[in-house]
Amino acid sequence: MRQSDVVEPMSVDARLAARLGELRTERGWSLDELSRRSGVSRSTLSRLERGELSPTAAQLGRLCTVYGRTMSRLLTEVEAEPPQLVPAERQPVWRDEASGFVRRSVSPPHAGLRAEIIEGTLDAGAAIAYDDAPVPGLEQHIWVLHGTVEITVENTVHTLHQGDCLRFRLRGPSHFHCPGPNPVRYALMIVLP
Repeated sequence: MRQSDVVEPMSVDARLAARLGELRTERGWSLDELSRRSGVSRSTLSRLERGELSPTAAQLGRLCTVYGRTMSRLLTEVEAEPPQLVPAERQPVWRDEASGFVRRSVSPPHAGLRAEIIEGTLDAGAAIAYDDAPVPGLEQHIWVLHGTVEITVENTVHTLHQGDCLRFRLRGPSHFHCPGPNPVRYALMIVLP
């Protein structure tokens, strides 16, 4: 086979861009309508769908809310069907350099399963705000593996240190902040209602 005959697989970013466009088209929305619903500018949405820009965690969170998906579900839709065994080196990792957030899908969503496990890392001083629950009533369990994180749910700030676990059903906005002086690493278990 000649080199020119080899079809390169699309990158995760390219598949994500294509999927975002598909979701908007499936609903019959214009870029203006999606911008109105998500609070993300029309020009940014256009660049995201063309793969010219990688979304931030906040932008992806807003789009997931509009589309009624968790971030993991959306990212899984652009991945191949995940196997039962997910070796560490095959766990999808997504980085938002702007916010200092790294997200590893330890146990990605799978057809027929309601739970998933995510490892999150936030740099010292980093913060992420989500405007709304992607799926109302989404059950979350957050276990801090190293460091300290402040998590705001229903206008209550919870400070978690290594070994602490916070569990709740998400029905509105949430906010994660790493006060430092070191990064925080935590495991997040999500269970669909």
